[in-house]
Amino acid sequence: MPVKHDLFADLSLTRDEVAERGRRDARLQQLLNDYESADVEVLNAEKGSAGGIGDDALRTLKEKRLLVKDRIVQRLSEI
Repeated sequence: MPVKHDLFADLSLTRDEVAERGRRDARLQQLLNDYESADVEVLNAEKGSAGGIGDDALRTLKEKRLLVKDRIVQRLSEI
């Protein structure tokens, strides 16, 4: 069963705090958009909406999402 990850809980910030920082920093906003897209890809794959991809492909999507989250954490530490 697909479970949407709570990025904001992982960041220990509220949705509003992250949104405000994103409004002030274009790079962070792009990373947040990238994360949302990656999360949708993972959720669709887990639901089978992606054409029944295999375990390796799903793992790759999850790794992509994690990489974007790591970049968000890094960017937040820089601004």
